[in-house]
Amino acid sequence: MKALDTSLALTEAATEPDDEALCRAFLAGDKAAFGTLVERHRALVFALMRRYTTRPEDAADLAQQAFLRALEASRRVFSRWSPTGPTPFRAWLVRIALNLAKNHARQGLRWRRMELVEVTEAAAPDESAQEALERAERERQVRAAVLALPRRQREVLTLRVDGGLGFREIAETLGITETNAKVNFHHAVKRLREQVANTPEEGRR
Repeated sequence: MKALDTSLALTEAATEPDDEALCRAFLAGDKAAFGTLVERHRALVFALMRRYTTRPEDAADLAQQAFLRALEASRRVFSRWSPTGPTPFRAWLVRIALNLAKNHARQGLRWRRMELVEVTEAAAPDESAQEALERAERERQVRAAVLALPRRQREVLTLRVDGGLGFREIAETLGITETNAKVNFHHAVKRLREQVANTPEEGRR
């Protein structure tokens, strides 16, 4: 029975339409196709937004804005994509999300120190108040370290780590070469490691 269940799951996965098919279906009038695209990429967009916000609610709001903007531009943009070539939906969506996130950042809303009520609400059931505060401080330090990265390194790191994009997709999204994306990621990781290593011990508690 277990082997049968696995076989059925693989069959369902194999028949699931890809982004290209969903975009074409949406252009043909299938409104539900865009909803499927939203569900498929919701976690990716939220993860990107979370890097630029301190509150999950803000990240959720920004993610919703990203999908609304994508919906508004979808018919115009989809129709420009070659019917015989690949559909760069994910890279296009990530560009929209990244632009919104950077605008949010420029308004000075990112990397603020978490308020006590937020730390308390975010704590795990078996996590003490002290542990929650320490975890929040570690998260703040990581965010501050990411903020200190040069813009391009920060963008590449975010797309790679939070977005899970491959270097080719990152290159297409940011309009750079794949080699450049890899180099920026390498330097970003190196800088973060040095930053963590140079953080005073008392600052990690």
